Amino acid sequence: MKRILTYVALAALALISSSCAKSRLEQMQLAKDVDIKCTPEVLEVVAGKIPATVSVTCPKGYFHPKATMDVTPVLVYEGGELKGKLLSYQGDKVKDNFKVVSSDGATITEKLVFPYTPGCEKARLELRGVIHYKDKEYPVGAIKVADGCLNTYMLADVNGVYAPKPDGYQPILYRTTEGRILYDVNSDRVKQDQFETNSMVNYKNSLEYLKEDERTTIKGTQIVAYASPEGGKEYNAKLSDKRADTAQKALDKVASDVEFTGTEVKSVGQDWDGFQEAVSKSNIEDKDLILRVLSMYSDPAVRESEIRNLSQIYSEINKKVFPELRRARLVTSTEFRNYNDEELVKMAEKGLDRFDEPSVLRLATIAETPESKETLYKYAISKFNSDVARYNLAMVYLDEGKTSLGGAYLSKIKEPDAEVLNATGIVAMRNGDWEQAADCFEKAGGISKENEAVMDIIKGDYAAAAAAAMGLKGDNAALAMLLNGDLDGASAALQGEGARTNYLRAVIAARKGQNSEARKWLDAACEADPALKERASKDIEFAALAN
Repeated sequence: MKRILTYVALAALALISSSCAKSRLEQMQLAKDVDIKCTPEVLEVVAGKIPATVSVTCPKGYFHPKATMDVTPVLVYEGGELKGKLLSYQGDKVKDNFKVVSSDGATITEKLVFPYTPGCEKARLELRGVIHYKDKEYPVGAIKVADGCLNTYMLADVNGVYAPKPDGYQPILYRTTEGRILYDVNSDRVKQDQFETNSMVNYKNSLEYLKEDERTTIKGTQIVAYASPEGGKEYNAKLSDKRADTAQKALDKVASDVEFTGTEVKSVGQDWDGFQEAVSKSNIEDKDLILRVLSMYSDPAVRESEIRNLSQIYSEINKKVFPELRRARLVTSTEFRNYNDEELVKMAEKGLDRFDEPSVLRLATIAETPESKETLYKYAISKFNSDVARYNLAMVYLDEGKTSLGGAYLSKIKEPDAEVLNATGIVAMRNGDWEQAADCFEKAGGISKENEAVMDIIKGDYAAAAAAAMGLKGDNAALAMLLNGDLDGASAALQGEGARTNYLRAVIAARKGQNSEARKWLDAACEADPALKERASKDIEFAALAN
């Protein structure tokens, strides 16, 4: 009789235990009293991904000590769903390698990331669970933890900021014409044959031509006299002064009928700079030895003494170098009034053969159609191998949306400067190569803060974007401020009433809770741009406007 009672007691205990287990599992299935929080409450696309931090607080007695649970985060949107990584948990008494959830209560925090997929704008994040206990499965109903998905950063304009290079065409050309007089050793007399040298004949003829040229204005003339670095310093200084006087008289003789705005007379004395330059350009066998002496000694007397000690070399210097340094230079400056745009166009009708590079580039600058610009830039490339033309042609293609063609011409520039690097970064940015774009903008040395701000927006670094956009105006600057939480700064940065501009105004107003203002700007934007109207229908920035 006693044994029978024992069996009854054990059976009752097993029944109670089974009932208790079932109740615990039912409690887990219902997720009753479980507190779930998601940050952010409204999801947001950042750098092409959708991050979320979910915290689940389980009360004491919730998690069965011998059960495990698989949880799948799922982003559900119109047209599909995205499943996150599987999350597995276990009770206190389960011997496995999952995250333990104590039956005394616990808070579990998980960081989730989903890739952005078009259509995610209207979405919900939910958790789907399955409890495993004694080889059986107990499904947990889907629990919604967050709504919507902001993708406001995608309003960034990635077309980039760039500008063509100046054509280099000068309205006034500053030129010089020069004649040279050579003197005998220790002499300041201008010999008659000096007026018959090629240098002086060409100088005189040039002055005669220039004074008759309506486009040229003859300005001042500088007379510069020298002495070769042989003999004493003081003696050579006086000799140089005398040569300056006789050179001025020679100028009066050569250009007696030419009016100068001024004449400057300069006496150099011993011409050590000219000596060093002449030696370095000469074919004197031991010229390196002479140049070494010049670098070792600065005192003129010591220099001359050391060079004289090189007797064989000195003899060669005396024949090849010194005679060219006993001289005076007559340097006349002129101003040439270049052709204006109208004249250039008229001249171009007869052909481009006589045009120089800046003139062709100028024609391209003032050309009215992209096709004309393209033709002229290609001509400058073929005739002058012009990198300016390559760059500016790339700008024409970028303006037309022909990004690949623009990139091809930029890649042919062998020594890219900051502007070329900036434009190359824009090509990469348009192609979605964010890493290359950021690298190019950095190497460009920050010549476009707006381009840097756009890259920071795309990378999700909104604080850096706002810093780069500080003081700038326009949609991208406003977007950087908006994403960084500075709504007033964003409003101040907006200019004009373009469709995108008004859309941003609507976003700012909606975030401030100014619904009627938001509706006004949103209607204006949608009326101007059907694509923005389509975007607005899914944009949860305006969720409050639907109520």
